[in-house]
Amino acid sequence: MRGLGPGLTARRLLPLRFPPRPPGPRLASGQLAGALERAMDELLRRAVPPTPAYELREKTPAPAEGQCADFVSFYGGLAETAERAELLGRLARGFGVDHGQVAEQSASVLHLRQQQREAAVLLQAEDRLRYALVPRYRGLFHHISKLDGGVRFLVQLRADLLEAQALKLVEGPDVREMNGVLKGMLSEWFSSGFLNLERVTWHSPCEVLQKVSEAEAVHPVKNWMDMKRRVGPYRRCYFFSHCSTPGEPLVVMHVALTGDISSNIQAIVKEHPPSETEEKNKIAAAIFYSISLTQQGLQGVELGTFLIKRVVKELQREFPHLGVFSSLSPIPGFTKWLLGLLNSQTKEHGRHELFTDSECKEISEITGGPTNETLRLLLSSSEWVQSEKLVRALQTPLMRLCAWYLYGEKHRGYALNPVANFHLQNGAVLWRINWMADVSLKGITGSCGLMANYRYFLEETGPNSTSYLGSKNIKASEQVLSLVAQFQKNSKL
Repeated sequence: MRGLGPGLTARRLLPLRFPPRPPGPRLASGQLAGALERAMDELLRRAVPPTPAYELREKTPAPAEGQCADFVSFYGGLAETAERAELLGRLARGFGVDHGQVAEQSASVLHLRQQQREAAVLLQAEDRLRYALVPRYRGLFHHISKLDGGVRFLVQLRADLLEAQALKLVEGPDVREMNGVLKGMLSEWFSSGFLNLERVTWHSPCEVLQKVSEAEAVHPVKNWMDMKRRVGPYRRCYFFSHCSTPGEPLVVMHVALTGDISSNIQAIVKEHPPSETEEKNKIAAAIFYSISLTQQGLQGVELGTFLIKRVVKELQREFPHLGVFSSLSPIPGFTKWLLGLLNSQTKEHGRHELFTDSECKEISEITGGPTNETLRLLLSSSEWVQSEKLVRALQTPLMRLCAWYLYGEKHRGYALNPVANFHLQNGAVLWRINWMADVSLKGITGSCGLMANYRYFLEETGPNSTSYLGSKNIKASEQVLSLVAQFQKNSKL
């Protein structure tokens, strides 16, 4: 999946109301497993519609609604994650593509190409091949989507599938393929044309404010007064809802309206606005400081990207003079990456290739111990920020290490950090790295208090995105490139 956003994370807000499992006799674990597996096989045999012959594909009646409803009911009655994973695994393995049909239709296409038959005959053969490549379970998902609440069910089903994969309860190419098919279907159903942009204010319904508050996973809302600040003067909050569930947030975005590009998150989420009445001449920048996905099952669907584009247009309508758009984003994974480097270099006979000799000397004088070993212990907690001397001593090396982490550390050629990857795919510029920008416990332990600005130059986002996705080039500011150069000069991995 694409990276999510400025700390784009997921929480579940749309609970499915499954019927409780029907009471029955208590069986021994072996008997229970056997009975449950037989029930699963019988359910899938009955619920998954057979693939009609190609000639009958548009003439075969849809399966009875009750068959799909039975699957939904049975699945909802499975209380254990492992049980749901088992059912999904059986569905993926037993009701996918008919590989024999795919081979037969592929051979037919190749044969016709060799004979150089007319275009109409070849096109029909290719259409037969496409038809053979559709897995059977896609038909089940398609018909479930037509049930009342069916799309919502499928969103949760994919969330369960992702969780089962993460826990390694279900694995293999068939499962990955089914996840991809379901993701593709959800991407169509949740495309931008079906999404409504809604603004949240203090006068929004209480249930909406409550859901938005609960959805905030980047910088948690502490109380109602905190929530009031985040939707009050010099702040904006928007969310996408689906046309089938108006008022239900799918992805939520918080924006601060400021005089410049913000470098500290506490100044946004804790400090009171300059006045209760907005003065437009004090607003020069829009800072996207939080995007939270509320549905884990929509992971990989480009809701965050669509939301940024729509919010920018909305803000430009409200403030025609507004020209600066930037995120203030966490850097999840930086501390973990740094601790991994410190740990590996500690094992290599005390080599100090991350720091210069003068930095090692200063850090050792402050901490009273070897640089790598001591920092490995200190950075595992938040206590090190209590020493002003250590904070000053670490600023230069950690800034350049963070710049390299965001700019130089890659996964398949793209930025390793998911938040950086998200914004760079959107065409933003890696603009600035900020020291002690998040001094909360989460900020210190997750990214040593560092945060990054990804700036959106609206005329350049298209070319930047194309360059990143096609050539894997990261557009960065002089500040970031200077820090990267310092890393390359003073540190070695």
